[in-house]
Amino acid sequence: MKKNISLKDAVAMIKDGSSIMVGGFLGCGAPSQIIDALVESGVKDLTIICNDTVFDGKGWSKLIENHQVKEIYATYIGGSKASIQQMNEGLLKMNLVPQGTLAEKIRAKGAGLGGFLTPTGMGTVVAEGKKVINVQGKDYLLEEPIGADFALIKGSIVDESGNVFYRGTTKNFNPMMAQAADTVIVEAEKVVKVGEIEPECVHTPALFVDYIYVEQ
Repeated sequence: MKKNISLKDAVAMIKDGSSIMVGGFLGCGAPSQIIDALVESGVKDLTIICNDTVFDGKGWSKLIENHQVKEIYATYIGGSKASIQQMNEGLLKMNLVPQGTLAEKIRAKGAGLGGFLTPTGMGTVVAEGKKVINVQGKDYLLEEPIGADFALIKGSIVDESGNVFYRGTTKNFNPMMAQAADTVIVEAEKVVKVGEIEPECVHTPALFVDYIYVEQ
């Protein structure tokens, strides 16, 4: 049986300087209640790994606006003025990563791989400081895996053991992030008995989930 956790206790685990993977795509499939509680907690110097920085006043953009984030790995920041402003002012270290590359870096961590080769970014600023490996006459960048202390994910339906089903496009980055973090907390819209989620509908197995917070 997975340990149910209160919102207060979930947030209390995340300390200053923690690295966090946050599921979601422009806020879709994001654990909004946990994020809001993190904003209220005032925890700072966070490193956030996410697809994007959402929009002003939405999702984890609130953490940026509240100056709780020191570094971000993301693929798109155009919807958040705070992200752009803090980056330009040198207050926020921004690592912009091609979307497919970011997804594969996370997947590689979860799979225990040492990295992967990709032609994406060759000849651009993306390649700066990275190792180039030639395979059969073609150059590739060596991209290293990326993990985090915590993964905060959102599940549409979660059973009592921690098996997770994501509805529609809420799936996005959530499954791979659940495999690439030391501690995984799922924010569940609905919790059901074990066996009520059909095996073929389990997108994240209970093996990867440490704590379940049920939305209030």
